[in-house]
Amino acid sequence: MHRWGSEMRLVILAILLTAPGSPARAGLYEDLGSKPGITRIVEGMMRRNKADARVGPHFANADLDRLRILIIAQVCELAGGPCRYPGRSMAVAHSGMGVRPRHMNALVENLQDAMVEQNVPFATQNALLARLAPLSTEIIE
Repeated sequence: MHRWGSEMRLVILAILLTAPGSPARAGLYEDLGSKPGITRIVEGMMRRNKADARVGPHFANADLDRLRILIIAQVCELAGGPCRYPGRSMAVAHSGMGVRPRHMNALVENLQDAMVEQNVPFATQNALLARLAPLSTEIIE
């Protein structure tokens, strides 16, 4: 897996976001393994986040079971699956948490590592990241 600097990841995300049709990739839900695959990816990401000194403290007082359910639903919906995210907006949910670009980069790395662990192809990883990236403007303070 490639490890890029923060600036390079942001450039890549910007390219993905501006690529024609990138947010509407058909079949992403299935490419991620449907709900069971998404569940494994989210669980892997959460396990990494909890152990990661860069972002772990943000999860110290969180209801991780509820958070797991919400993230699975959100990724499922964003990937074009049948799920509906029932949670608050990202701006409301993350207000006052002090999330900075370095925290977002750590989360993206942990998500990428979880997808690699599940053998998700690089193109599919990029397609999911392109759908998730717009949320960062609501999360980062």
